[in-house]
Amino acid sequence: QVQLVESGGGLVQAGGSLRLSCVFSGRTFSSYAMGWFRQAPGKEREFVATIDWSGGRTFYSDSVKGRFTISRDNAKKTVYLQMNSLKPEDTAVYYCAADRSLGVELSIVQYDYWGQGTQVTVSS
Repeated sequence: QVQLVESGGGLVQAGGSLRLSCVFSGRTFSSYAMGWFRQAPGKEREFVATIDWSGGRTFYSDSVKGRFTISRDNAKKTVYLQMNSLKPEDTAVYYCAADRSLGVELSIVQYDYWGQGTQVTVSS
């Protein structure tokens, strides 16, 4: 059984940075594409970023492109989300997810496993 545990959330001022981490346990990490999603109060969960099994291909939502960077370390079984130039509208619970396919995946319904989420709050 796959388990995902996120960390690194917190309170930051607008313009600041945070780095989220998600540690994968269970089956072979390098067999999974990984993604980050977020959910703000009263809104649906939305796609943020995805990375393929090797780390060689990534894809971002338009709202975070150029500010966020997704990366992975297969030896450490960890996926990261570096968030720079944070804005109040980035405030949400951030979730990492694992998809048993190898390529990048934008669709929330394709992901097989989810973490419990970590809160990110950006003050203005």
